Amino acid sequence: MAQMLGMGLARQGAVRRREDIEIAMEESMMEIIPQLEKRTQYLALLSNIATLCGLLGTIMGLIEAFTAVAGANPAQKASLLAASISTAMNCTAFGLMSAIPLLLLHARLTTTTGNIVNSLEMAAVKAINTISTFSKRQFERPPILTSVNTVGADHVQTMA
Repeated sequence: MAQMLGMGLARQGAVRRREDIEIAMEESMMEIIPQLEKRTQYLALLSNIATLCGLLGTIMGLIEAFTAVAGANPAQKASLLAASISTAMNCTAFGLMSAIPLLLLHARLTTTTGNIVNSLEMAAVKAINTISTFSKRQFERPPILTSVNTVGADHVQTMA
């Protein structure tokens, strides 16, 4: 926020137009926002990868189950099938246990980043309005009396 306001105030000292100050602040916002959002997408990527790894483990476990059942002794088919399906379900559970917290963390981080960006935009608008109001007051000030010459009953005022 300080960087953005500093850029706007620096521009305000050089020029007096509101549009120039807005452009300077928008420029600094364009530098700040990508830094805030820089690594947010990695959490979504990791959660998707965790889900896909769980799915891959499930598929591999089911392939193992059907392979075991195909060449197994009829007495052992049930235990081999149960063990392979257990492996498949464990892979699914692990993938989901990894993906769900990462998705929640991604949602929280995205919301926080959005709130920060919104507050920066609001601060920029308020700063621009304050600078514009202050600049208008500076130009609309009545002239200051510098000296008063008194001659008899007539008063002559000299203004700067």
